[in-house]
Amino acid sequence: MDGCAQLCKCFLILFNILFALVGLALVSLGMWLRFGADTRGFFDIDLKTAQFTIGVAVLVVTGALMLLVAIIGDCGACNHSKSALGVFSGLLSILIMIEISAGVMAFMMSGKVSEEVANFYATIYAQYLNTRSPGQAMTLKLFHNAFGCCGIGGPIEVFVRDTCPEGNIFQQLTFPSCPSEIQDMFKSSAPMVLGGFLGTAGIMLVALVCSSILYKSLSSPEYSTPSYY
Repeated sequence: MDGCAQLCKCFLILFNILFALVGLALVSLGMWLRFGADTRGFFDIDLKTAQFTIGVAVLVVTGALMLLVAIIGDCGACNHSKSALGVFSGLLSILIMIEISAGVMAFMMSGKVSEEVANFYATIYAQYLNTRSPGQAMTLKLFHNAFGCCGIGGPIEVFVRDTCPEGNIFQQLTFPSCPSEIQDMFKSSAPMVLGGFLGTAGIMLVALVCSSILYKSLSSPEYSTPSYY
């Protein structure tokens, strides 16, 4: 192999190691969200949480698919397997299209998603006032710590103050209302999310080009597999 093919081989190995680590992290996150003691309340609450359940399932499936693609890619790069590189290129092409589509959809639907999350929070808040369920309290704490907010009243919140983030008196008086904070954060983060998706797709595209270069190099007449005696 020439220098370019060797460089592509090294890049593919490094890329697939990082890709596998990200996939493993997604699977671990999905399993933690589904079975973790701190997040089990999402599934115990009497709500239509189909979107949340689907989201967790998508995390696990996406992570498992990334692990599979990374393993196939590493096998193709390390063993100089044309068939493995071909499968890797096909799967990576599909993932790139999904990545770009998901980024564009997330950007375009950020307003709708923020409203649904804010409504989801408001429903949990209302139910917690009536039941004082530990699962609902844990869910409210997750929202409050993630978004740095406190209830619906914000600085004048009195009903769920026990689930709000800890801090001194000044900090507690500056906590914003959660529904408005959730919507503002989703809308302000939409361009960053789109950039993250497109940036990831760009790196995956470089890996796809490297895979094609390595595949072509292995197909050239100058390359021959060493003979074993």
